[in-house]
Amino acid sequence: MATGLGDDVRRNSFEPEPDCAIAQSLGVIGDGWELLIVRDLARGVGRFDRLADSLDISRKVLTERLAGLLGSGIVERSAYQERPTRYVYRLTPRGRALLPVLVALQDWGDRWLLGDGSLTGTNREDEPPARRIHQLTGRRVPEVALPSTAGTTLDVVDADARATILFGYPATGRPTPLPDGWSDIAGASGCTMENRLFAARYDEFRAQRLAVRGVSTQRPDEQRAFAATEEIPHLLLSDQELELAAALRLPTFRAGGYERLKRVVLVVGPDRVVQAVRYPVTDSSAAVDWALGV
Repeated sequence: MATGLGDDVRRNSFEPEPDCAIAQSLGVIGDGWELLIVRDLARGVGRFDRLADSLDISRKVLTERLAGLLGSGIVERSAYQERPTRYVYRLTPRGRALLPVLVALQDWGDRWLLGDGSLTGTNREDEPPARRIHQLTGRRVPEVALPSTAGTTLDVVDADARATILFGYPATGRPTPLPDGWSDIAGASGCTMENRLFAARYDEFRAQRLAVRGVSTQRPDEQRAFAATEEIPHLLLSDQELELAAALRLPTFRAGGYERLKRVVLVVGPDRVVQAVRYPVTDSSAAVDWALGV
């Protein structure tokens, strides 16, 4: 069980430079526990006991860190029980603005600490990102609403469908050209074809009451232009702010100045529980067949 004593010594001796935004930011959330609390709040773990269990942190340290996050406006709380009063904690808009930072840290760690430093758009089945993704099976997807090609903001899970087929992909090359060297990144190419394959089987998915939703980190206007040009019948969702990537700890890679989702397929029930995961996705046609057969 962590005590956090070393963290307290470091924090008490840290005096951020007044005109440096990096130093000021570290003064607010430079503590490892605080970043991990933000990570778990993004995952939908909002109750004190669940946070303590998830982080394996002492209640004293957790209370201190939550108090600091509340005081800095990164976290807010509301009571869900009285006598005794129990609170659920959530990220504020200021806190959600930290999600791209968390995803960038995860990407850096996956590549440089858990990997060999190679830039790749996929992983082997025995690598940590793949194991992390497969651990989503049986877990609940938190409520995340994203801009869609329907022109509205929609929940990533369709509660009226028998299941939602949620497939993440790096980026399509229309209308915005892909970055230089894109074809040299393993697993990056083939997003247009993947969307075409799902589109070609759209009626089969509908007949089985399966909702199909593609997700990328491209802008909503880019997705709308692509869907119109390709006549894509399924919805595309923009995770430009990396809310879903942070909520599910999806694997990403950085190319062209942006974090891109690695190709993954999730089957999520109407109860928001992940029923099945396919990762890595090395054959899009086989992945579509798999999604229809789950």
